[in-house]
Amino acid sequence: MGGTAPPPGCWFQVRCGYAAHNMLARAEKLLADLGETFWLVPMVMVLCSLIGAFTLVHIDQSNTVYLSNLQSWMYDGGATGARTLLGTVAGATIGVAGTVFSITIAALSLAAGQMGPRLLRNFTRDRGNQFTLGMLLGTFCYALVVLRSIRTEPEGGFVPHLSLSVGILLALACVATLVYFVGHVAGRINVETVVELVSEDLRSATRQLTVQDPQPKPPPGEYWIGSLPLKDSRRGYLQHLDEEGLATWAAKHRATIRLLIGPGDYVFPGATVALVNPPVDGAEAAIRNATALGATSSIASDLRFAVRQLVEVAVRALSPGINDPHTALSVLDRLGAALCDLVPLHLPSGVSIRGSQPVLVVPHVQYDQLLGTMFHMIRQSAGAQPAVSIRMIEVMTQVASCERDPARLSALSSHADLVLADAHRLIAARSDREDVEGRHQLFTLMVRAGPMGRFTEEILPLPGLDTPKANAESAPFRSGR
Repeated sequence: MGGTAPPPGCWFQVRCGYAAHNMLARAEKLLADLGETFWLVPMVMVLCSLIGAFTLVHIDQSNTVYLSNLQSWMYDGGATGARTLLGTVAGATIGVAGTVFSITIAALSLAAGQMGPRLLRNFTRDRGNQFTLGMLLGTFCYALVVLRSIRTEPEGGFVPHLSLSVGILLALACVATLVYFVGHVAGRINVETVVELVSEDLRSATRQLTVQDPQPKPPPGEYWIGSLPLKDSRRGYLQHLDEEGLATWAAKHRATIRLLIGPGDYVFPGATVALVNPPVDGAEAAIRNATALGATSSIASDLRFAVRQLVEVAVRALSPGINDPHTALSVLDRLGAALCDLVPLHLPSGVSIRGSQPVLVVPHVQYDQLLGTMFHMIRQSAGAQPAVSIRMIEVMTQVASCERDPARLSALSSHADLVLADAHRLIAARSDREDVEGRHQLFTLMVRAGPMGRFTEEILPLPGLDTPKANAESAPFRSGR
């Protein structure tokens, strides 16, 4: 590819920039992957227990710490009793660790069957499960290390009293941890708890992936006429993107890059992933270095990922095999709360400006796309269940009561109209259809006149709007049928 190139003296800085972009994207992916792993916390706890065991045994051997005031609290038995004690602790802890692992696998199987396999990450990354396993395995390793240091009289006569006393305390802590674990797992497999945990992930992603002020709009379509398409031979979901580094690279080369894939999108091998205008040498390598792909999407960069997890719970709850509409209603409430959290915030446009020129355009999720991710699958799965249709419109009404942006209200109205159309087509009972129609009328009134519209309309009806029926007057504040 021909085009503008940096001066000869800048090649060292450019190569350093490539390496920095590459390292940053890979480092972000590594940190995110470590945060999702199940083994990190147990491994750290096992290493700490090993270091602690060797340290305490060394202290016992050197007699560097005088603990006469604690002699009555410390283990004062002989070597044979010490070996028996530590052998019992080691055997019991590794046995209980196996039981804990079995309970965790059973909980994962139950969660995968009822709430979807994508929610397994909420169990594997749960710190309570990780801490319990780490405590048991750490105590087991501690007991083994201390056990090997004990000597009977014919062998030299050494009993590490301080280390044994700490081992007893660890065994008691394992008992308390086991009691905590049973209650913890029982609460974690509750569907309401799972929905709330995923909702917290969605709130965290909303805070991280939104901005306070509106961003510039991307250049018009004709700006990209004559651009050079760039392809990528890799495959996978775009998990991390170093937008700042890629924008800096484009600014140095006086080019503008438009990515055709955004965070959470799947990259197909050989497909066009970006456009560059004007054509510049090294653009493909720069994009490759600034991106990191993975087998799954990442909540750290994709707001829709957390939404899809909630939607999956609702869709499975509405399936004939489970038939739990109350869970779907709970999910809709959380989705509505997430939309209310978005009211003072703005979704990023993905446009990076250097000077007065756009240098990078990344397709980030927009409000109408987010609404589609939230409501389309639930609406399609609800079918002829009026309770779900009613709650969907009620949730949209509550969102419209605090959202006054015209574009967002228009997007909400489109989804409310789809719910009403499905109700007319699928719900057989006339009274149920009228309930949905009443909620839709109140939603329309909320969009047109705001929270006070329902009271104003009683005195002076708005033009073009039928008076809501009396039985729908309190609809937004009632639970679904």
